Amino acid sequence: MKPEHVDLLRQALPYINKFKNKTFVVKIGGDIAEEPANLNSFTEEVALLAQVGIRVVMVHGGGKQATDLSERLGIEAKIVSGRRVTDDRALDVVKMVFAGKINTEILSSLRKAGVEAVGLSGVDGGILDAVKRPPTKVLNDQTGKKELVDFGHVGDIVGVDVKLLKTLLDADFIPVIASLGADDEGNVLNINADTVASKIAGALACQKLILASDVDGILRGDGSLVSRATVAEVQAFIKEGVIKGGMIPKAQGILDALKDGVRSVHIINGMKPSSVLTEVFTDTGCGTMIYREG
Repeated sequence: MKPEHVDLLRQALPYINKFKNKTFVVKIGGDIAEEPANLNSFTEEVALLAQVGIRVVMVHGGGKQATDLSERLGIEAKIVSGRRVTDDRALDVVKMVFAGKINTEILSSLRKAGVEAVGLSGVDGGILDAVKRPPTKVLNDQTGKKELVDFGHVGDIVGVDVKLLKTLLDADFIPVIASLGADDEGNVLNINADTVASKIAGALACQKLILASDVDGILRGDGSLVSRATVAEVQAFIKEGVIKGGMIPKAQGILDALKDGVRSVHIINGMKPSSVLTEVFTDTGCGTMIYREG
């Protein structure tokens, strides 16, 4: 165990007692999973959560890795407002990357950290019930106009079944879920990982949803970090343009999760050492916490 982790745990006893046997959903961004050193540091912190009695579900996508593989295969990756347009070839890429390469790398890193984990996608056990997204009008950030976009094999979640997840959590496993789902015909659909994490967190009515990527949290126009924010404040940030572009779907998922019963949502920079532990086990935290009032 690293010395900084020991110091944090000494400060953390009240929080450990408070969160023991509670459920956290942790979404890990593709940037964190790209480098083995970053991934191992992050999963060590997740392992510490589990070792002090917190029930953890991990969710991941892997957009950067999918884009890199697409380029090597000569497939142009198209992203609109933070969402990947997924044609037949792009769907093959995300299946290989999400449910294959990245999922296995996270599992092996968790094993190194000394915890038992099980790799899944939203297709397994019917966790995610999704429908193909119809052509949708989306605001083009460059032109300022709305355009009709066919996202291809991209899904919208219409139902979540957490029976399998609860079975695994009760047996002290960490489920690691790739952000793929399926419809009633068995068609595999690409689903935004932040949305998957938010919907699963809501279905589990979990204590915390932690969204870890390569950003420190919500930043004001002057670059300062918003440490804490209410639902109303996040809605105002969207209206004022503080939250924009690809951050808007993330923010909407956060608000949905809080509405569904999640106690708080945290946006942290998972590239920084001890970010998970600092956010969970200290008063000051290190990212942005969004919470329900009352």
